[in-house]
Amino acid sequence: MAYPANYRYTKEHEWVDLKGDLAAIGITDYAQHELGDVVFVELPKVGSKIEAGKTFGTVESVKAVSDIYAPASGEVVEANDVLHNTPENINTDPHGAGWLIKVRLASPSEVSGLMDSAAYEAYIASQSKEASA
Repeated sequence: MAYPANYRYTKEHEWVDLKGDLAAIGITDYAQHELGDVVFVELPKVGSKIEAGKTFGTVESVKAVSDIYAPASGEVVEANDVLHNTPENINTDPHGAGWLIKVRLASPSEVSGLMDSAAYEAYIASQSKEASA
């Protein structure tokens, strides 16, 4: 899968789609593939504050429960409630309908320090090589 060029990515495999000071956040195709079938998602409530580098929720799959880390700090303005009934959207459309939360960022410039799609693809390629070594 191609990683959207306008998104930014973290080493924990989250993506950010920034529009002004509003950011949609989700997990990458690589992350959902590693997790396997997603069966449950725990997301923060609207109005919650998230802090860059700290966990804000979990994704539960048939393999494991994984923390989701905030790529930037801000206030949650929307959570993808559709995922409560159809968490598999994360598997089928991780960079679209599988988004997790939308956040009004405290400092949108935080996102500029994240990887672009080319850097993220190189990062996951290096992770795959390390795992197979």
